[in-house]
Amino acid sequence: MSDHDDHGGNAKYWIVFLCLCGLTSCSFLTFFEWWNDSVPKLVSQFFMMAVSCAKALLVMLFFMHLKWEANWKWVLTVPCGIMGIFLLCMLMPDVLYRTAKYSAERRIHAPFAVVESADHHAAEPAKSVGH
Repeated sequence: MSDHDDHGGNAKYWIVFLCLCGLTSCSFLTFFEWWNDSVPKLVSQFFMMAVSCAKALLVMLFFMHLKWEANWKWVLTVPCGIMGIFLLCMLMPDVLYRTAKYSAERRIHAPFAVVESADHHAAEPAKSVGH
């Protein structure tokens, strides 16, 4: 009998499922107007990232059976995680400052986001810098 065979019954999976349902309801709370009025945007974004990471961790540990894998999993996942964080840090300036050196012509012809207006129920172009 190997280590993979002693996962036990289905109870732990139901508990994880209920935890995932609870975390999903926590992220659903951020949809409501009272949440936006009472919680700062930065705190709300951090909360959503924490909830998303917790849900991903539960799925990986239990449903992908990483909890019962041998320790070699760290040899594969830690370098990949470090490389992912490294790439995120290296590419973030490109995303944040992509419009900083636009020419006047490029800025005129650049697409801009369409934001749905709550008052008019119609799509309006978002105000962008330099237009």
